[in-house]
Amino acid sequence: MSGSVVFAGKLSFLNLGELLQLLGTTSGSGVVQISSEFAPQPGVIYIDKGNPINAASGSKSGLDALFSLFGWKDGQFEFIQDTVTCEKVITKSRMEIILDGLRLLDEGKVEVLGPPQGGAQAAAPAEKSDSLPLIKGPLVDYSYVVDEEGFYDGDEIVHEGNHGNWIWVILEGVAEIVKETPNGKLKLLRIGDGAFLGSVASLLKGDNVRSATVHAKGNVQLGMLDAQLMTSELANCSAEYREFVRALDERLKRVTGMAVEIYSDSKNLAGHMQGKKTLIKQGRDENRLFQIRSGEACVARETEMGMVPISRLEAGDFFGHVPFLDLGQEPYSASVLASKDLKLSALDPNALKGEHENLSSTLQNIIAHLATCISVTTLIATDYYKKASSKASK
Repeated sequence: MSGSVVFAGKLSFLNLGELLQLLGTTSGSGVVQISSEFAPQPGVIYIDKGNPINAASGSKSGLDALFSLFGWKDGQFEFIQDTVTCEKVITKSRMEIILDGLRLLDEGKVEVLGPPQGGAQAAAPAEKSDSLPLIKGPLVDYSYVVDEEGFYDGDEIVHEGNHGNWIWVILEGVAEIVKETPNGKLKLLRIGDGAFLGSVASLLKGDNVRSATVHAKGNVQLGMLDAQLMTSELANCSAEYREFVRALDERLKRVTGMAVEIYSDSKNLAGHMQGKKTLIKQGRDENRLFQIRSGEACVARETEMGMVPISRLEAGDFFGHVPFLDLGQEPYSASVLASKDLKLSALDPNALKGEHENLSSTLQNIIAHLATCISVTTLIATDYYKKASSKASK
């Protein structure tokens, strides 16, 4: 391997889930090597543009190997930046891998490497983690921070239904995002250092209604970002890119709305898919990107409990392959079902990618954070559907 080590540390300080999130924000390519005195040989994870595509650990390979590495609590890691040429065998989104890895660890289905007991290596009991993963972001660009504000444990930072256009970045601490439902509060996301609060679409339309409530979990320090600077930056982008950003923001709201329906045991879930035919099949290669001109579509995930509607799409929305963002939905992790009257126009994903990469790192990070929130909310909605279906079948 010709690459050089650009990042190294201890798993006791930065666990595998946090490490994968961090590498995802850099969109780097290379190899993560993990070693432990309790393992006979190191584990290896191959990263392409921030996403795991293969792994090896002992006799295991692919996704099985990657999940097994979540149990390595003690050890060291190093990231070797290099061109990755191995076969892509892992197609799950980065956040889906992290969520599944943490869940398997909590359920005791992943061996936790621990210190020897009685002269033999033994698995330590899995530590129970919070039911929601902690979403973090990259290092903060303080040149965009125009003010700071502190909140104490339990303080309400944002109230659902209020108006507000400002966008914050978490400088320190953890916040929890919750949504009111007919069945009570639905916990959606936990976000930490480097993550963002606010709607990027407010930079385009000038007004925004907060779609969820945010509480401080412990003391939280926020940095208010320069909205005028970011608005000016987006104004210089093409109409197609601005519309893409708007539709991406709307996608999160609709995924959240579907999660509320599922959590509230809505009887109309099947109605979102009724009368629609499969346009993109989950797991199939699809390199095209489309915008809906008229008609409607539904993003749905195939599970062992049946098809789960994830998001409605209508005129102005997009679907397909976005080469610079990981939504955890179509094409690899969800299907797209279309109405009979659906009319489309093709988008140039490479042109959008070029504009995206020319943005400031702060705006790129806000949009990447938005995509991560879509991915995590999709997984939460799917998990609630599985639990509800399993309970109903008993």
